[in-house]
Amino acid sequence: MSTTQEPAVTVSVTPTAAVEVKRFMEQEGVVETGGGLRVSVQPGGCSGFKYGLLIEEKAADDDLIVEQEGFKVFVDPFSAQYLNGVTIDYVSSMQGSGFTFSNPNSTGGCGCGSSFNA
Repeated sequence: MSTTQEPAVTVSVTPTAAVEVKRFMEQEGVVETGGGLRVSVQPGGCSGFKYGLLIEEKAADDDLIVEQEGFKVFVDPFSAQYLNGVTIDYVSSMQGSGFTFSNPNSTGGCGCGSSFNA
């Protein structure tokens, strides 16, 4: 007997970021039916942890999968504890463009915006 559980992590991708994720998936030839965006947290960065984003063709066996509009977000169990409630956006400015993270679990960060502590 199998049971279906809701994901133990909530990750939101803004519509602007979703457009960029889909564009990257298309450029890498990853199909939306099985592929998606891996969001991870790794030790490192100037504040203790850094975010990782990667387009992947399929989820790992132990990934938590969050369905988004037209693609999936893959989160490994270690990263899930730091990513629950995070919102990923994509911003463009005169200084450049890229993905940003609004993380309610973060207790601090650095000026570069790509690392945090919790």
